[in-house]
Amino acid sequence: MDGSDKSTVSFTQMKQGTAEDYALLAQKEHAYIAGTADRLLSELERQGAETMEGYQISRLDHALQSATRALRDGADDDWVVSTLLHDIGDGLAPANHDKFAAAILKPYVREECAWVVEHHGTFQMIYYMHHYGGDPNQREQFRGHPSYQTCVDFCERWDQSSFDPHYDQEPLAVFEPVLRRVFARSPHDPAHMMPGVVKGLPPAAKAG
Repeated sequence: MDGSDKSTVSFTQMKQGTAEDYALLAQKEHAYIAGTADRLLSELERQGAETMEGYQISRLDHALQSATRALRDGADDDWVVSTLLHDIGDGLAPANHDKFAAAILKPYVREECAWVVEHHGTFQMIYYMHHYGGDPNQREQFRGHPSYQTCVDFCERWDQSSFDPHYDQEPLAVFEPVLRRVFARSPHDPAHMMPGVVKGLPPAAKAG
């Protein structure tokens, strides 16, 4: 290739790239990043066709139930989107799905929310690991972390309780606007990442 095609770079090794090449890539990357919300929505929709092996609901149902609980508790955008996406890595990274989801969220949401998503898999073990002969208290390694209690509350209120085939969850369309708002943010902006800020979960909505 002689580099005359301006839709692609001229190089075959990165170290050979020119300023023009990298300007082209930056332009294309910006456009691709802008489509992140669309790809996430497509993945969520795809998970609606998947059963959670052995569970009574689909992966999408679990995401919607969890996010609906957050929404009805008056959670902010960061929490609603983090809750909606907390298990999105189940299909591609089942051995570390929590960290997969957190990696997607970290550039766009409050540090506290990303930390909770990153560690919720360990915190959830309190509910079941003893049945496998393992240690259900592995969350204790994080005791003393500023977001420890927030993760405990997240698991108890929004995650472990959201496997009910009869729950009146909101449809994905309800969450599309908030997901688009969050992923329209400039990635890695400290103004929305808010390092060191811990707000906790909002108070639980009163039943009825």
